[in-house]
Amino acid sequence: MFFLTDEIWFPPVHTASPEGILAVGGDLSVKRLLLAYQNGIFPWFNEDDPIVWYCPNTRMVLFPDKLKVSKSMQQLIKKDKFKVTFNTAFKEVVSNCKNINRKEAKGTWITDEMEKAYNNLHQQGYAKSIEVWLDGELAGGLYGVDLGKVFCGESMFSKESNASKIAFIYLVEKLRKENYAIIDCQVYTSHLERLGAEEIPREEFLKYLYI
Repeated sequence: MFFLTDEIWFPPVHTASPEGILAVGGDLSVKRLLLAYQNGIFPWFNEDDPIVWYCPNTRMVLFPDKLKVSKSMQQLIKKDKFKVTFNTAFKEVVSNCKNINRKEAKGTWITDEMEKAYNNLHQQGYAKSIEVWLDGELAGGLYGVDLGKVFCGESMFSKESNASKIAFIYLVEKLRKENYAIIDCQVYTSHLERLGAEEIPREEFLKYLYI
């Protein structure tokens, strides 16, 4: 395992552990975060722990043309129940992702330091959000890092049933129209698999970053 200092660099991704851990330490500066995402690396750690950098051997991704939208979701979208916006309430989306109660997890990996870091990325134009509104209130959303032809999803939340799915579908449709190659979902979840995401080898994923 590599331990990072103030110098902004990362070891070769093939040196990551079987669990995907590549390095520990460093900081969450805009420059380091961009270098990380451009090389398929992302931070993931708990409060009071050192920063841990991951690059898993397999990557959960979605090719925009492979998006799966169930009939029930298609019907919900047609009802026009929700209003969807792009990149208009980034701070609020991150805050909700951080503070929402999740049945599958205790606490959150979005620490105060992480929240500040992604707000900094947003101010520099690299981190973006999708917002889903119901009756003028923020009902769901997601955010991630935009690399141009690759969008790296970070987290999503729902206060209303299916609101995060609406956000994800909207994002994928938007990126498909803009000819994005791939959406990075990082690690496997059954929720993402149902929407059409799949696991591919790290080497294949990296090719899309280096195009």
